[in-house]
Amino acid sequence: QVRLVESGGGLVQAGGSLRLSCAASGRTFTISVMRWFRQAPGKEREFVASITWNGDGRYYVDSVKGRFTISIDNAKDILYLQMNSLKPEDTAVYYCNGRRADGSDYWGQGTQVTVSS
Repeated sequence: QVRLVESGGGLVQAGGSLRLSCAASGRTFTISVMRWFRQAPGKEREFVASITWNGDGRYYVDSVKGRFTISIDNAKDILYLQMNSLKPEDTAVYYCNGRRADGSDYWGQGTQVTVSS
């Protein structure tokens, strides 16, 4: 099993920055890809960004390209999401996800990000 714990959410004004963290513990060697998702009120959960466990292969949803950066510290087993130039439409609960090679997923409990206009 793998446990994922997010932190770093909060309230920020439009144009501001936040850095989310996701601490992974347990059988992290079973994870092949780490991802961030978000879910706004009344909307489906959507993919935000991904990175392979070894730090290669970063991908982003178009709406965050150039503003968000995903990274991973393999020494500490921590996933990050640096979010700059935040917009009100970025307001959501952000979830950390770890995907195994067999397609099964681990999820964190989520952290709230609120961007005020």
